[in-house]
Amino acid sequence: MAFEEVKENVEDLKQQAKELLDANIRYYKLWGFKMLMKTNAMILKMIMLGILAVLILLFFSVALALGIGYALDNHAYGFLIVGCIYLACFFIVYSVRDKIVEGQLLARFSRILLKKY
Repeated sequence: MAFEEVKENVEDLKQQAKELLDANIRYYKLWGFKMLMKTNAMILKMIMLGILAVLILLFFSVALALGIGYALDNHAYGFLIVGCIYLACFFIVYSVRDKIVEGQLLARFSRILLKKY
């Protein structure tokens, strides 16, 4: 009689463990899907903002180059000066690229992926 009770308890325990495992698998599938969608949404937003920023920068650059060109009475010099400004900005960003990119990316993805739910 005691053996039958132990056997039933073991069967119940086995069934409960299986249900718990199945629930955990479903939970982590949903969690993974949520993280994937958050990452995709963030990447899409960054791409759209990047495209808009490039367009704005393009129009402001042309306007600045034309303005400098009118002031110097030579449009080529205006575009050359704007190009030199961008070249200087490139070298500055290139010299500090690791601090800018790695730190911000690591901080942002750490907040998203390591957040306790």
